[in-house]
Amino acid sequence: MSSEGGDTPHQGTVLGAVSVGGVAGALARYGIALAVPHSTIGFPVSTLMTNVSGSLLIGVLMVALGHLRKPYPLLRPFVGVGILGGFTTFSTYVVEAQQLIVHHEAGLAILYLTSTLVLGIAAVAVGAVLARLVLTRVVP
Repeated sequence: MSSEGGDTPHQGTVLGAVSVGGVAGALARYGIALAVPHSTIGFPVSTLMTNVSGSLLIGVLMVALGHLRKPYPLLRPFVGVGILGGFTTFSTYVVEAQQLIVHHEAGLAILYLTSTLVLGIAAVAVGAVLARLVLTRVVP
């Protein structure tokens, strides 16, 4: 479904793509949380893994979309906003840091906050570089 603008999808279609992607991403995040559980006073490894891997994937996605001559208009909303937005989680990140502070683990909270931020930014950069390397060989 397109609006009068041609290739621009209707807002309802975009919302649907984001919603379906968000469900898929949230389910994947929940699966990782079940597979790698942690206590409220332990280092939140599963959330760190989720946020860093999601950051890597968003780096790959943005470069990949840039290499497509005419990307499908719902690809970025579905994968970037929906799946990866539902997969990564800023709210859990902040709540877990707050819980560490409440449990007198301020040092661990600072380590968690800092490592997530630094590793997330590094992961976006690594994902972008890897995607460029692969795509320049595959799609010159």
